[in-house]
Amino acid sequence: MTRADEGVDLLGQVDLFEGLTKGELLKIYMLAREERVRPGRSLATEGEPGGRFYLILDGEAEVTIGGDLLGTLGPGEYFGEISLIDGEPRSATVTATSDLRVLSLASFTFAPLLVEHPTITRKILLEMCARLRRAEEAKA
Repeated sequence: MTRADEGVDLLGQVDLFEGLTKGELLKIYMLAREERVRPGRSLATEGEPGGRFYLILDGEAEVTIGGDLLGTLGPGEYFGEISLIDGEPRSATVTATSDLRVLSLASFTFAPLLVEHPTITRKILLEMCARLRRAEEAKA
């Protein structure tokens, strides 16, 4: 399996990208870059502007809010998918606890894709609507 195949398969497991074809996922993968992150480095800081999505390929990171540990993320897990779209401040801090290999996607490269490929945009909007409905149902 090539790195592109691995990346496309993992992107296909991201809720936001559910329903996208392999070809559409490949378009997203081609805009991303692989990064290596050392332990102790924060990839997202609570309250700071967002705009980047991360998919963990190898390693682990911890998630904290207000300094309280919420959990740990590992291979195949991701964060920042909403920030990728709206660029709003981060709701949590995510810090590498081991050497990490991540797939990183910036909103400034993702936004033009949404304009150029309205079918991708529509599928993502439908997934966002489904998330909103699930959240509303959970409150009831």
